[in-house]
Amino acid sequence: MTDPAVALRRELGGFLRAHRDRLAPADVGLPTAPRRRAAGLRREEVAALSGVSVAWYTWLEQGRVDTSRQVLDAVARALRLDAAAHRHALALAGYAPTGPAAPATAAPAHQRLLDGWPTTPALLLSPAFDVLAWNEAYATLWPDPAATPEPRRNLLLLLAADPAHHRRLPDWRPLALDLYRHFRTRADLEPPGSRAHEVTALLRAACPDLDAWWACRSVGDFTSRPLELHPESGPPLRYEARLLLTPEPRGGAVLVQTPHR
Repeated sequence: MTDPAVALRRELGGFLRAHRDRLAPADVGLPTAPRRRAAGLRREEVAALSGVSVAWYTWLEQGRVDTSRQVLDAVARALRLDAAAHRHALALAGYAPTGPAAPATAAPAHQRLLDGWPTTPALLLSPAFDVLAWNEAYATLWPDPAATPEPRRNLLLLLAADPAHHRRLPDWRPLALDLYRHFRTRADLEPPGSRAHEVTALLRAACPDLDAWWACRSVGDFTSRPLELHPESGPPLRYEARLLLTPEPRGGAVLVQTPHR
């Protein structure tokens, strides 16, 4: 079994490497050589921008060393990480609460909240985006989650692979990608074998054509997003989707869709 600390160091290394590969020299004020063999910055360039040795930065990407917060902040600046990616890197390095995920947010405790929105579609999500509870407004507008077997009752999997969801939301990709970036802010912190890693494996198996998504190391907090939904009958309806985090430590979230005015 892989030690959790080792697994997190490897995740951090992969996360930094992916962001290094996405940067061009011009992005950080370096001249572009005519014959670069690979896209992205070289390790020695990131090391120089961060004020560390090439060997140490190489070990960092390989998951072989721990790092101080000060040095990781310097690496984050060198890689031009935005606020969400910077927080994620710090969490992977142990500078944010980690440990096992909180138990799945109890559905009964939130069902009354969901039912209190009779005209607002809403559903309760676990940290791995499993659908735990929903209200009647949601089941009327979207395909009823009760019709999906529980092991596959995951919002990301439904959005990416379920034709009935695609009929309701033809332009499903922006919502799915934004939710997946938010999902990754927690998934990378989970140990191998966790539900989050299982969900990622299910996504890769169900949608191999989107493997570049599932392999992407981008993270980001979900912000509100407009949706145009197509019910079974009648004209399209416009909603604004928002993700409300539940108060439990590392708990789940409630996805609320309010009519867009």
